[in-house]
Amino acid sequence: MDRSADEPGQPTLLQGFDLRGPLPGGITAAATLPVARVLLETQVPHLDRLYDYLVPVELDEAAVPGVRIRARFGGQELGGYLVERLAETDPGVKLQPLGKVVSPEVVLGPGVLALCQAVAARYAGTVADVIRSAIPPRMARVETEAEPPTPTGTAPAPGTDAEPPSCLPAYDGGGDFLHQLATGSSPRAVLTVIPNQPGGWPGLIVEAVRACLDSGRGALVVVPDARDLERAASALTDGWGEEQVARPSAEDGATPRYRAFLKVSRGRARVAVGTRSAAYAPVRDLGLLVLWEDHDSSHAEPRAPYQHSREVLLLRAQLTRCALLVASTSRSAEAQRLVLTGWAPELTAPRQLLRAQAPRVTASSDSFEQERDPLLHAARLPRIAWAAASRALEQGPVLVQVARTGFLPAVRCERCREPARCTECSGPLALEAAGGTPGCRWCGRQAPGWTCQMCGGHRLRAAAIGADRTAEELGRAFPQVPVISATGDHPRRSVPSSPSLVVATPGAEPVAEGGYAAVLLLDGDRMLARDELRTGEEVLHRWMAAASLARPSCEGGVVVVAAGDSDPVKALVRFDAAGFAERELGLRRDLGLPPAVRIAALSGPAAAADAFAGALELDDTVRLTGPVIEEEGVHRWLLFFPYGHGAAVTGELRRVKARSSASRDPVVNVRVDTPGLL
Repeated sequence: MDRSADEPGQPTLLQGFDLRGPLPGGITAAATLPVARVLLETQVPHLDRLYDYLVPVELDEAAVPGVRIRARFGGQELGGYLVERLAETDPGVKLQPLGKVVSPEVVLGPGVLALCQAVAARYAGTVADVIRSAIPPRMARVETEAEPPTPTGTAPAPGTDAEPPSCLPAYDGGGDFLHQLATGSSPRAVLTVIPNQPGGWPGLIVEAVRACLDSGRGALVVVPDARDLERAASALTDGWGEEQVARPSAEDGATPRYRAFLKVSRGRARVAVGTRSAAYAPVRDLGLLVLWEDHDSSHAEPRAPYQHSREVLLLRAQLTRCALLVASTSRSAEAQRLVLTGWAPELTAPRQLLRAQAPRVTASSDSFEQERDPLLHAARLPRIAWAAASRALEQGPVLVQVARTGFLPAVRCERCREPARCTECSGPLALEAAGGTPGCRWCGRQAPGWTCQMCGGHRLRAAAIGADRTAEELGRAFPQVPVISATGDHPRRSVPSSPSLVVATPGAEPVAEGGYAAVLLLDGDRMLARDELRTGEEVLHRWMAAASLARPSCEGGVVVVAAGDSDPVKALVRFDAAGFAERELGLRRDLGLPPAVRIAALSGPAAAADAFAGALELDDTVRLTGPVIEEEGVHRWLLFFPYGHGAAVTGELRRVKARSSASRDPVVNVRVDTPGLL
């Protein structure tokens, strides 16, 4: 029963049974703790609260906290979760009987519930929306599968014969971090990984997890995508075996995900590793949270309330008082803010070690190279890149990073240079192969016999060159060398150490055995030309991730970046992601932009969005700007507010959302701290 249904705008009270009076219909309440407090699966903002139901005696044994239930609400039966059992409800409240217990499996523990409530509060969302990400759909058959025998004792850490040399102590503060973990403490740290260390970044994670398990606690590792999940899971299972490691990841499919989830919730696995949904995995005796590549856009949930894995783990570290390690090949401004505020110290790499392990980086904007090649600025693949590739192919594979997938992902009129667009939807036209028919990237409609609407021309030229066209051109330039294409649509996990040209889009670069002899970063100016707040930061992340796959300079490893002079290029040449992040954070602090401050965006029908913004009761610390016309009839408002006032602002956003929902006003979308708002 709704315990606060007398608030304005709330639905009519459900008619049920008075707990203290006679129970009609032959219903008998449970003898002890007859009240079930329930969280229903409803995304309606004004119904985002807990409800009390009567526990019939026949459900007494099965109705334990954490199980899935079904209950009547508003004339329909809803799913939900039993949160707790109580001796009585509030005075005067009438109770409906609980419908049924769907499964005896306990899937929502108090720790995960508290985390979901904290995430919903931070992002001005509903708890049910967060739980949708936290708990996978039920697969009934999986619950009845026979479990393998439980190993006796504690599974040992990897054998010393198979262990790579310990690398984390090479960082300033790394040895102390491991010692604190092993002795049961809960340190926090931000780490930018040195390339070309034994075991790579998965080896560093294994070291941290090993120290945590030595203290008798469990560990959770969250990575951005399936490629990184494969590497991390492989390293962890090599150390502790498949029985001790679970990978509850949505990318594996519904059944494997639920099977892994139960493996963790039942306490059979001490280590969980997965993508963003795994941030809520119910690891027993949780001692360590590890987040890899926090800047990656895959960590952002695309569904409401649009939470980010980094913020989920920060909240979880605070709630559970466990250790946290934020590691990356680069450094996000958010991670640098944790360092500067003292919330998480930095594990720094000695400069001498970094010089020894990093490849040599050369930029086409270098003044010496400009003097040697006057046409350097106009070349997509400058002479220094060709020369580096030619030399490197004698030693091993060469990675070529390009900005776009496809053949010619954008084309324009050869005569007037006007972008070629679809006559049906005005979407951009693209070519999928040489001599092919242009097609629309939006609606897919083919455009044979295309004619320019501006000048009447019929010939097309490239406006952007994709990975497929680049691979074709390199294949003609190096006819004796195999060319491998690796994109999001055609992923490739690894390549051998033999000479080859590997053309890849950002984030899809395969790992080369022994490292790449050279890495060529093309389309730099095109990537930096995007008019977004985080463009420079994101491009540097992509470059650093690719550059980290090259061999060290002492083995001839070289990186060539084809881009004009800019701060991201300078940071890459110095291999100084932390310095770049600190400068970016300082600039945004001066301008009052995230992540120096927090941000929320309201968008919806003009009248509704304006009314929503006007209903907010905000103090002078909040900067409200708008409205901006996103499209005809749609307004957007932006709120900028300090971190210290975040709870008050998001609480006010939730209040107005609930009131608007109860009044059945047009929906106004609320996004808090979502990447890409500026």
